[in-house]
Amino acid sequence: DVQLQASGGGLVQAGGSLRLSCAASGFTWYDHSIGWFRQAPGKQREGLSYIRGYDDRTWYADSVKARFTISSDKAKSTVYLQMNNLNPEDTAVYYCAAEIDFPGIEITGPEDFNSWGQGTQVTVSS
Repeated sequence: DVQLQASGGGLVQAGGSLRLSCAASGFTWYDHSIGWFRQAPGKQREGLSYIRGYDDRTWYADSVKARFTISSDKAKSTVYLQMNNLNPEDTAVYYCAAEIDFPGIEITGPEDFNSWGQGTQVTVSS
């Protein structure tokens, strides 16, 4: 079974940084993408970024492209999201997710992710 656990959230002042971690297990990294999402109270879930296992191709939402960086350490089975220059609008629960993504079975975007882990709260104070 796919297991994903997000961590690294917390309280940070505006302008600060956090690095989230997603510990993943139960699937083959090579044929999956792992992504980061967030959901703020009263808002729809938003796809932020994902990284493809077999070629490390990345995708970013325009809203975070200049401030967030996704990376992976396959030896540690972990995907990271480095978040810089945070602002109060970034306050949300952040989740990681996984989905099969391989030539011939490719995802088209963040809406295609189906395996979810528990989230981690990020709060940015002004």
